[in-house]
Amino acid sequence: LAFCGLFVPLWWAWAGFTFYADRYDTDDLGQRLLAVTQMVAVALMAASISGGEAESLTAYALAYVAARGILIVMYLRARRHVPETRELVSGYTKGMTVAAALWLVSILFPEPWRYLLWAVGLAVDFVTPYRLRRVQAKVPLDVAHLPERFGLFTILVLGESIAAVVAGLDHEGWTTGAASIAALGVLITAGLWWVYFDNHDGTVVRRRADQQKAWRPTVWIYGHLPLVVALITTAIGLEHAITAVGHHPLEAAERWLLSGGVAAVFATLALLQFATDTGESRSAAARRTWRIRLRLAGAVLVLAAGLVLGGSVWALVIALTLVCALEVG
Repeated sequence: LAFCGLFVPLWWAWAGFTFYADRYDTDDLGQRLLAVTQMVAVALMAASISGGEAESLTAYALAYVAARGILIVMYLRARRHVPETRELVSGYTKGMTVAAALWLVSILFPEPWRYLLWAVGLAVDFVTPYRLRRVQAKVPLDVAHLPERFGLFTILVLGESIAAVVAGLDHEGWTTGAASIAALGVLITAGLWWVYFDNHDGTVVRRRADQQKAWRPTVWIYGHLPLVVALITTAIGLEHAITAVGHHPLEAAERWLLSGGVAAVFATLALLQFATDTGESRSAAARRTWRIRLRLAGAVLVLAAGLVLGGSVWALVIALTLVCALEVG
Protein backbone atom coordinates (compact mmCIF):
# COMPACT_ATOMS: atom_id res chain seq x y z
CA LEU A 1 0.00 0.00 0.00
CA ALA A 2 2.87 2.36 0.74
CA PHE A 3 4.38 1.55 -2.65
CA CYS A 4 1.09 2.26 -4.42
CA GLY A 5 0.71 5.55 -2.61
CA LEU A 6 4.20 6.67 -3.62
CA PHE A 7 3.98 5.33 -7.17
CA VAL A 8 0.78 7.15 -8.15
CA PRO A 9 2.35 10.66 -8.10
CA LEU A 10 5.31 9.36 -10.13
CA TRP A 11 2.97 7.89 -12.73
CA TRP A 12 0.87 11.04 -12.79
CA ALA A 13 3.96 13.22 -13.30
CA TRP A 14 4.79 11.10 -16.36
CA ALA A 15 1.19 11.10 -17.61
CA GLY A 16 0.90 14.87 -17.24
CA PHE A 17 3.94 15.43 -19.44
CA THR A 18 2.63 12.85 -21.92
CA PHE A 19 -0.68 14.67 -22.32
CA TYR A 20 1.14 17.96 -22.77
CA ALA A 21 3.57 16.59 -25.36
CA ASP A 22 0.73 14.92 -27.27
CA ARG A 23 -0.88 18.32 -27.90
CA TYR A 24 1.96 20.84 -27.80
CA ASP A 25 5.23 19.06 -28.61
CA THR A 26 7.48 21.57 -30.39
CA ASP A 27 10.90 20.03 -29.64
CA ASP A 28 12.43 23.48 -29.41
CA LEU A 29 15.16 24.61 -27.04
CA GLY A 30 12.73 25.86 -24.40
CA GLN A 31 10.77 22.61 -24.23
CA ARG A 32 13.91 20.48 -24.16
CA LEU A 33 15.35 22.47 -21.25
CA LEU A 34 12.07 22.28 -19.34
CA ALA A 35 11.79 18.54 -20.05
CA VAL A 36 15.32 17.91 -18.73
CA THR A 37 14.52 19.93 -15.61
CA GLN A 38 11.38 17.89 -15.08
CA MET A 39 13.40 14.68 -15.46
CA VAL A 40 15.64 15.89 -12.63
CA ALA A 41 12.58 16.54 -10.45
CA VAL A 42 11.16 13.06 -11.10
CA ALA A 43 14.57 11.49 -10.44
CA LEU A 44 14.66 13.31 -7.10
CA MET A 45 11.19 11.93 -6.31
CA ALA A 46 12.48 8.42 -6.90
CA ALA A 47 15.70 8.99 -4.98
CA SER A 48 13.88 10.41 -1.95
CA ILE A 49 11.91 7.20 -1.31
CA SER A 50 14.44 5.79 1.13
CA GLY A 51 12.33 4.38 3.93
CA GLY A 52 9.75 6.86 5.09
CA GLU A 53 11.86 9.29 7.11
CA ALA A 54 10.26 12.72 7.53
CA GLU A 55 13.11 14.47 5.69
CA SER A 56 12.87 11.99 2.81
CA LEU A 57 9.12 12.47 2.44
CA THR A 58 9.55 16.24 2.53
CA ALA A 59 12.00 15.99 -0.35
CA TYR A 60 9.54 13.73 -2.18
CA ALA A 61 6.75 16.30 -1.83
CA LEU A 62 8.98 19.20 -2.89
CA ALA A 63 10.23 17.26 -5.93
CA TYR A 64 6.63 16.53 -6.97
CA VAL A 65 5.77 20.23 -6.59
CA ALA A 66 8.78 21.05 -8.79
CA ALA A 67 7.70 18.54 -11.47
CA ARG A 68 4.17 19.95 -11.57
CA GLY A 69 5.45 23.53 -11.47
CA ILE A 70 7.59 22.90 -14.53
CA LEU A 71 4.58 21.44 -16.32
CA ILE A 72 2.59 24.57 -15.44
CA VAL A 73 5.34 26.67 -17.05
CA MET A 74 5.09 24.51 -20.17
CA TYR A 75 1.34 25.07 -20.34
CA LEU A 76 1.80 28.83 -19.89
CA ARG A 77 4.07 28.78 -22.94
CA ALA A 78 1.35 26.94 -24.85
CA ARG A 79 -1.25 29.43 -23.67
CA ARG A 80 0.80 32.25 -25.11
CA HIS A 81 1.55 30.66 -28.46
CA VAL A 82 -1.66 28.65 -29.11
CA PRO A 83 -4.46 31.08 -28.31
CA GLU A 84 -7.25 28.80 -29.56
CA THR A 85 -6.59 26.43 -26.63
CA ARG A 86 -6.42 29.05 -23.87
CA GLU A 87 -9.67 27.92 -22.25
CA LEU A 88 -8.31 24.40 -21.83
CA VAL A 89 -4.87 25.54 -20.69
CA SER A 90 -6.36 27.97 -18.16
CA GLY A 91 -8.44 25.16 -16.66
CA TYR A 92 -5.44 22.84 -16.48
CA THR A 93 -3.14 25.40 -14.86
CA LYS A 94 -5.71 26.39 -12.25
CA GLY A 95 -6.25 22.76 -11.21
CA MET A 96 -2.54 21.96 -11.18
CA THR A 97 -1.75 25.09 -9.17
CA VAL A 98 -4.28 24.19 -6.48
CA ALA A 99 -2.98 20.61 -6.32
CA ALA A 100 0.67 21.71 -6.17
CA ALA A 101 -0.18 24.22 -3.42
CA LEU A 102 -1.69 21.42 -1.32
CA TRP A 103 1.48 19.36 -1.75
CA LEU A 104 3.64 22.34 -0.84
CA VAL A 105 1.63 23.10 2.30
CA SER A 106 1.80 19.40 3.29
CA ILE A 107 5.45 19.70 4.32
CA LEU A 108 4.31 21.77 7.31
CA PHE A 109 2.10 18.96 8.65
CA PRO A 110 3.00 15.68 10.38
CA GLU A 111 1.70 12.25 9.47
CA PRO A 112 -1.07 11.31 8.73
CA TRP A 113 -2.28 14.81 7.80
CA ARG A 114 0.51 15.12 5.28
CA TYR A 115 -0.77 12.06 3.42
CA LEU A 116 -4.31 13.38 3.52
CA LEU A 117 -3.19 16.59 1.81
CA TRP A 118 -1.33 14.52 -0.78
CA ALA A 119 -4.48 12.52 -1.47
CA VAL A 120 -6.61 15.64 -1.82
CA GLY A 121 -4.01 17.19 -4.13
CA LEU A 122 -3.94 14.07 -6.30
CA ALA A 123 -7.74 14.00 -6.38
CA VAL A 124 -7.74 17.58 -7.68
CA ASP A 125 -5.13 16.62 -10.30
CA PHE A 126 -7.14 13.57 -11.42
CA VAL A 127 -10.52 15.32 -11.50
CA THR A 128 -9.34 18.43 -13.36
CA PRO A 129 -9.08 16.78 -16.82
CA TYR A 130 -12.42 15.04 -16.32
CA ARG A 131 -14.18 18.29 -15.44
CA LEU A 132 -12.73 19.83 -18.60
CA ARG A 133 -13.78 16.96 -20.86
CA ARG A 134 -16.12 19.12 -22.95
CA VAL A 135 -13.33 21.64 -23.53
CA GLN A 136 -10.87 18.82 -24.24
CA ALA A 137 -13.15 17.52 -26.99
CA LYS A 138 -12.53 20.76 -28.87
CA VAL A 139 -8.76 20.23 -28.57
CA PRO A 140 -8.48 16.43 -28.72
CA LEU A 141 -5.40 14.41 -27.99
CA ASP A 142 -3.74 12.64 -30.90
CA VAL A 143 -5.32 9.26 -30.30
CA ALA A 144 -2.98 7.62 -32.81
CA HIS A 145 0.02 8.45 -30.60
CA LEU A 146 -1.44 7.64 -27.18
CA PRO A 147 -1.17 3.83 -27.49
CA GLU A 148 2.48 4.23 -28.50
CA ARG A 149 3.29 6.51 -25.57
CA PHE A 150 1.49 4.36 -23.00
CA GLY A 151 2.90 1.22 -24.60
CA LEU A 152 6.45 2.51 -24.16
CA PHE A 153 5.85 3.11 -20.48
CA THR A 154 4.33 -0.36 -20.13
CA ILE A 155 7.40 -1.91 -21.77
CA LEU A 156 9.61 -0.12 -19.24
CA VAL A 157 7.52 -1.53 -16.40
CA LEU A 158 7.62 -5.02 -17.94
CA GLY A 159 11.38 -4.65 -17.94
CA GLU A 160 11.18 -4.49 -14.14
CA SER A 161 10.04 -8.13 -14.21
CA ILE A 162 13.24 -9.06 -16.02
CA ALA A 163 15.23 -6.96 -13.54
CA ALA A 164 13.47 -8.75 -10.66
CA VAL A 165 14.37 -12.14 -12.16
CA VAL A 166 17.99 -11.04 -12.41
CA ALA A 167 17.92 -9.78 -8.82
CA GLY A 168 16.50 -13.10 -7.64
CA LEU A 169 19.20 -15.07 -9.47
CA ASP A 170 21.87 -12.77 -8.11
CA HIS A 171 20.63 -13.49 -4.60
CA GLU A 172 20.31 -17.27 -5.03
CA GLY A 173 23.07 -18.02 -7.50
CA TRP A 174 22.77 -20.28 -10.52
CA THR A 175 21.15 -23.28 -8.90
CA THR A 176 18.99 -25.51 -11.07
CA GLY A 177 15.82 -24.63 -9.19
CA ALA A 178 16.40 -20.88 -9.19
CA ALA A 179 17.39 -20.82 -12.86
CA SER A 180 14.32 -22.87 -13.83
CA ILE A 181 11.91 -20.63 -11.92
CA ALA A 182 13.66 -17.59 -13.42
CA ALA A 183 13.17 -18.99 -16.94
CA LEU A 184 9.47 -19.55 -16.24
CA GLY A 185 9.28 -16.02 -14.84
CA VAL A 186 10.60 -14.65 -18.13
CA LEU A 187 7.95 -16.69 -19.99
CA ILE A 188 5.21 -15.24 -17.74
CA THR A 189 6.51 -11.74 -18.44
CA ALA A 190 6.63 -12.44 -22.18
CA GLY A 191 3.05 -13.71 -22.07
CA LEU A 192 1.82 -10.57 -20.34
CA TRP A 193 3.70 -8.44 -22.89
CA TRP A 194 2.14 -10.43 -25.74
CA VAL A 195 -1.47 -10.09 -24.62
CA TYR A 196 -1.05 -6.39 -23.74
CA PHE A 197 0.02 -5.53 -27.26
CA ASP A 198 -2.79 -7.66 -28.69
CA ASN A 199 -5.02 -4.83 -27.45
CA HIS A 200 -3.21 -2.40 -29.73
CA ASP A 201 -5.00 -3.47 -32.90
CA GLY A 202 -7.62 -0.86 -31.97
CA THR A 203 -7.32 2.79 -31.04
CA VAL A 204 -8.18 5.03 -28.14
CA VAL A 205 -11.72 6.31 -28.49
CA ARG A 206 -11.81 9.97 -29.45
CA ARG A 207 -14.32 11.98 -27.43
CA ARG A 208 -16.41 14.17 -29.72
CA ALA A 209 -17.56 17.66 -28.79
CA ASP A 210 -21.14 16.42 -28.40
CA GLN A 211 -20.11 13.58 -26.03
CA GLN A 212 -19.94 15.24 -22.65
CA LYS A 213 -20.33 11.95 -20.80
CA ALA A 214 -18.19 9.66 -22.96
CA TRP A 215 -16.38 7.36 -20.55
CA ARG A 216 -14.16 5.16 -22.69
CA PRO A 217 -11.23 7.57 -23.21
CA THR A 218 -11.07 8.24 -19.47
CA VAL A 219 -11.21 4.52 -18.63
CA TRP A 220 -8.51 3.68 -21.17
CA ILE A 221 -6.11 6.32 -19.85
CA TYR A 222 -6.65 5.85 -16.11
CA GLY A 223 -6.86 2.06 -16.51
CA HIS A 224 -3.13 2.02 -17.22
CA LEU A 225 -2.38 3.02 -13.62
CA PRO A 226 -3.67 -0.22 -12.02
CA LEU A 227 -2.12 -2.12 -14.93
CA VAL A 228 1.42 -0.91 -14.27
CA VAL A 229 0.98 -1.36 -10.51
CA ALA A 230 -0.11 -4.96 -11.14
CA LEU A 231 2.88 -5.56 -13.44
CA ILE A 232 5.33 -4.30 -10.83
CA THR A 233 3.58 -6.41 -8.18
CA THR A 234 4.04 -9.43 -10.45
CA ALA A 235 7.73 -8.60 -10.83
CA ILE A 236 8.28 -8.53 -7.06
CA GLY A 237 6.29 -11.76 -6.72
CA LEU A 238 8.59 -13.45 -9.24
CA GLU A 239 11.66 -12.32 -7.31
CA HIS A 240 10.23 -13.80 -4.11
CA ALA A 241 9.47 -17.07 -5.92
CA ILE A 242 13.07 -17.38 -7.10
CA THR A 243 14.51 -16.71 -3.66
CA ALA A 244 12.06 -19.14 -2.02
CA VAL A 245 12.57 -22.18 -4.26
CA GLY A 246 14.55 -24.88 -2.50
CA HIS A 247 14.32 -23.09 0.84
CA HIS A 248 10.74 -22.68 1.99
CA PRO A 249 7.17 -22.59 0.67
CA LEU A 250 5.79 -19.29 -0.42
CA GLU A 251 4.20 -17.39 2.43
CA ALA A 252 0.66 -16.16 1.92
CA ALA A 253 1.79 -12.58 1.23
CA GLU A 254 4.37 -13.77 -1.33
CA ARG A 255 1.84 -16.07 -3.00
CA TRP A 256 -0.69 -13.30 -3.41
CA LEU A 257 1.88 -10.80 -4.62
CA LEU A 258 2.51 -13.14 -7.54
CA SER A 259 -0.88 -14.67 -8.29
CA GLY A 260 -2.78 -11.52 -7.32
CA GLY A 261 -0.50 -9.41 -9.49
CA VAL A 262 -0.97 -11.59 -12.58
CA ALA A 263 -4.74 -11.80 -12.00
CA ALA A 264 -4.94 -8.01 -11.73
CA VAL A 265 -3.00 -7.67 -14.99
CA PHE A 266 -5.52 -9.86 -16.84
CA ALA A 267 -8.51 -8.11 -15.27
CA THR A 268 -7.12 -4.68 -16.18
CA LEU A 269 -6.35 -5.83 -19.73
CA ALA A 270 -10.00 -6.83 -20.05
CA LEU A 271 -11.00 -3.33 -18.96
CA LEU A 272 -8.60 -1.71 -21.45
CA GLN A 273 -9.91 -3.92 -24.24
CA PHE A 274 -13.48 -2.93 -23.34
CA ALA A 275 -12.51 0.76 -23.63
CA THR A 276 -10.70 0.34 -26.96
CA ASP A 277 -12.21 1.29 -30.32
CA THR A 278 -11.84 -1.70 -32.66
CA GLY A 279 -13.79 -0.23 -35.55
CA GLU A 280 -17.26 -0.84 -36.86
CA SER A 281 -16.86 -4.31 -38.34
CA ARG A 282 -18.72 -7.18 -36.70
CA SER A 283 -15.65 -9.41 -36.79
CA ALA A 284 -13.58 -6.84 -34.89
CA ALA A 285 -16.33 -6.43 -32.29
CA ALA A 286 -16.57 -10.21 -31.89
CA ARG A 287 -12.80 -10.50 -31.48
CA ARG A 288 -12.84 -7.82 -28.78
CA THR A 289 -15.65 -9.61 -26.93
CA TRP A 290 -13.72 -12.87 -26.96
CA ARG A 291 -10.54 -11.18 -25.74
CA ILE A 292 -12.41 -9.59 -22.86
CA ARG A 293 -13.82 -12.99 -21.87
CA LEU A 294 -10.43 -14.67 -22.18
CA ARG A 295 -8.69 -12.05 -20.05
CA LEU A 296 -11.34 -12.36 -17.34
CA ALA A 297 -11.11 -16.16 -17.51
CA GLY A 298 -7.34 -15.87 -17.10
CA ALA A 299 -7.78 -13.72 -14.00
CA VAL A 300 -10.15 -16.30 -12.48
CA LEU A 301 -7.78 -19.19 -13.28
CA VAL A 302 -4.83 -17.40 -11.71
CA LEU A 303 -6.77 -16.60 -8.54
CA ALA A 304 -7.89 -20.23 -8.37
CA ALA A 305 -4.27 -21.35 -8.67
CA GLY A 306 -3.31 -19.09 -5.79
CA LEU A 307 -6.08 -20.55 -3.65
CA VAL A 308 -5.64 -24.23 -4.52
CA LEU A 309 -1.88 -24.65 -4.89
CA GLY A 310 -0.89 -23.13 -1.56
CA GLY A 311 2.76 -22.31 -0.99
CA SER A 312 4.28 -24.63 -3.60
CA VAL A 313 6.62 -22.46 -5.66
CA TRP A 314 6.87 -24.95 -8.53
CA ALA A 315 3.16 -25.63 -8.79
CA LEU A 316 2.18 -21.97 -8.71
CA VAL A 317 4.79 -20.71 -11.19
CA ILE A 318 4.10 -23.57 -13.62
CA ALA A 319 0.35 -22.91 -13.36
CA LEU A 320 0.81 -19.20 -14.08
CA THR A 321 3.06 -20.01 -17.02
CA LEU A 322 0.39 -22.33 -18.46
CA VAL A 323 -2.34 -19.71 -18.05
CA CYS A 324 -0.19 -17.13 -19.85
CA ALA A 325 0.50 -19.65 -22.62
CA LEU A 326 -3.23 -20.33 -22.98
CA GLU A 327 -3.95 -16.60 -23.17
CA VAL A 328 -1.32 -16.15 -25.89
CA GLY A 329 -2.65 -19.18 -27.76
